Amino acid sequence: MKKIYTLLIIAILTLSISCSQDSSNNDVSSNQSADGMGGSLATFILKDAYLYTVDFFKLTVFNIADTKNPVKVNTIDVGFNIETLFSFDNYLFIGSQNAMFIYDITNKELPKKLAQSNHFTSCDPVVANGTNAYVTLHTNSNCQGAVNELKTYDITDIKNPILLNNRNLTQPKGLSLYADNYLLVCDDSVKIFDISNPKDSKYITEIPTTNATDIIIRNNHAFIISENSIDQYQLDATNISKFTKISTFNF
Repeated sequence: MKKIYTLLIIAILTLSISCSQDSSNNDVSSNQSADGMGGSLATFILKDAYLYTVDFFKLTVFNIADTKNPVKVNTIDVGFNIETLFSFDNYLFIGSQNAMFIYDITNKELPKKLAQSNHFTSCDPVVANGTNAYVTLHTNSNCQGAVNELKTYDITDIKNPILLNNRNLTQPKGLSLYADNYLLVCDDSVKIFDISNPKDSKYITEIPTTNATDIIIRNNHAFIISENSIDQYQLDATNISKFTKISTFNF
């Protein structure tokens, strides 16, 4: 997975100029953090002058204001089987095989635990916006269990996440928010859901990829990671069923 993310970063940097020069009037942000750009399976996040990383059981904070001399400023025990890290505003959403954790990083060096929502043992990527968090649970040889579903939480009260909906899927993995109303989920192909009503998301269509594991959306460009490639697609927020494949990077 580290190799995949390294290649993804290279690909995005290579394409960033063309992305920024896209003259489409429908240019839309993905609701994800504007600091560190990573997928839902990422294990590190950049926020301002700080780098946050997770490993099997802890969250580590580095001050990287001096890029030549980064300083570790804090290490926090979170739990066990920690897998993923996602940020939105001043919050970190940490996915483990057993729970979703939410931390406040208003004080960048002193993350404060706000909430924990437990679930059955399963692999657990998470993304969020200002009102909802979306978690995919999937099984494989590492995570075991028998749960393959998309969970939707109300996080209006960030300290008390409320489960709104469970949707059974095949084996969902990475996911990403797009515009205000769409959620893209890697479930072999990339399935697109209308989440205008978070309690009752609607399946719309899918991008016909295979073995998709994660997705990063930058403006109207979706970078879909699979086992052996990164595919770039052009999205259109005014017509979500209209998407165009731009490029493929094989490795």
